[in-house]
Amino acid sequence: MNSPGRLPLKPWLNYTMSSKKKVLIITYYWPPSGGSGVQRWLKFSKYLRDFNIEPVIYTIDNPSYPIKDTSLESEIPLGLEVLKQPIFEPNSFLSIFGNNKKKESAGFLNPNPTLLGRFFQYVRANYFIPDARKFWIKPSVKFLSNYLKNNEIEVVITTGPPHSMHIIGLALRDKFKIKWISDFRDPWTEIDYFQQLPLTKKANKKHHQLEQEVLEKSDMVIVVGETMKKKFLKHNHNIEVLTNGFDSYENSLTIELDSNFSITHVGLMNADRNPTILWEVLHEISSENIDFKNNLRIKFIGKIDDTVIQDIQVFNPKNIVRIPYLDHEEVRKYQASSQVLLLSINHVPSAKGIITGKIFEYLQAKRPILGIGPEDGDAAAILKKTNAGNIVGFNNKVELKTAVLKLYKDFKEEKLFVNSINIEQFHRKNITRQLAQVIKKVVS
Repeated sequence: MNSPGRLPLKPWLNYTMSSKKKVLIITYYWPPSGGSGVQRWLKFSKYLRDFNIEPVIYTIDNPSYPIKDTSLESEIPLGLEVLKQPIFEPNSFLSIFGNNKKKESAGFLNPNPTLLGRFFQYVRANYFIPDARKFWIKPSVKFLSNYLKNNEIEVVITTGPPHSMHIIGLALRDKFKIKWISDFRDPWTEIDYFQQLPLTKKANKKHHQLEQEVLEKSDMVIVVGETMKKKFLKHNHNIEVLTNGFDSYENSLTIELDSNFSITHVGLMNADRNPTILWEVLHEISSENIDFKNNLRIKFIGKIDDTVIQDIQVFNPKNIVRIPYLDHEEVRKYQASSQVLLLSINHVPSAKGIITGKIFEYLQAKRPILGIGPEDGDAAAILKKTNAGNIVGFNNKVELKTAVLKLYKDFKEEKLFVNSINIEQFHRKNITRQLAQVIKKVVS
């Protein structure tokens, strides 16, 4: 496979470094964790050595991840130094009271918890600030203080959520005056589910104070999109946008397209991400066109909310394919074989700045992307820039129906494909090249 195209170096980095620089990366998510949270820094670690930077990983020793993907362990670079310390997590204990002992996770807060469940949601929201991983902060600062005294580290990097990782970085920065980069994969107080938390005014204020302190004291802040950058600029002007991306594989897939008109969604779909307008449109077209009804396949790969399950009951069971979880390699096959890939943005006040990690995996699959979300948002800008699909507004039912019918017409005429452009800018190696530039800028 051809190597990704090189991006031009920025003016402030027209030099090489004589020796490899070591950076300490503090991350909660690391293989065998599955899901999107682990991908970003696993891939950065994979390519940083190509740019004369040696990563050192600090992560948890006794993981209790809601999703596991052991296949990702094979992508850990050979000889990578990985430091681990155990963590006490009350989150698993508290979450069992949410809904008949079903675990909750971020973005999947149970809308109808028991009385005891509501009590524990309140406790978790107001006493575990910034999150339930707060009990890892003090022991981590102690452990890493000893490590920093005995090892030459140029930069500490923290990635959140969970934002407790940033508090660890903040403490190390204050103690050692070491350079510190905070990476926000998602917002803090503007993350999609923040407003759903039963926060007191005091707790809400504490979250905002901590967020502000982290942003102001970071030597550099990394974010995944332009909207987040604009909102953070009031606290720090040293902000760089590094999106997520896709990775190449030596064994390029040869996949046959689905024979049915498949619309596939990959990843978690909570209540805020439930595209009810799409189910209405698909059901309406199915009622009008028996051929469409027989050909339609709606595929879900990943956990979906009860509201989604309820909404799709209007369809014939043969129209629905549900797969709770697949490892990353298997997911790629489903994406590449799907006729259409569904990108559903959370319908929340912060929707404009949401860039789900799956959008980049979709780009790699090179199948038409049908998005539902803000037409002027960051995700829409990426689809426009790459000519990989289009986004329809949350309430634009007429346009959505037109878009679906156009996709189906192309499917029937065997000409449903996408001529995407400029997607190599989102290759993980190219984004890591930008990260290396940022690290060296901070060091210099």
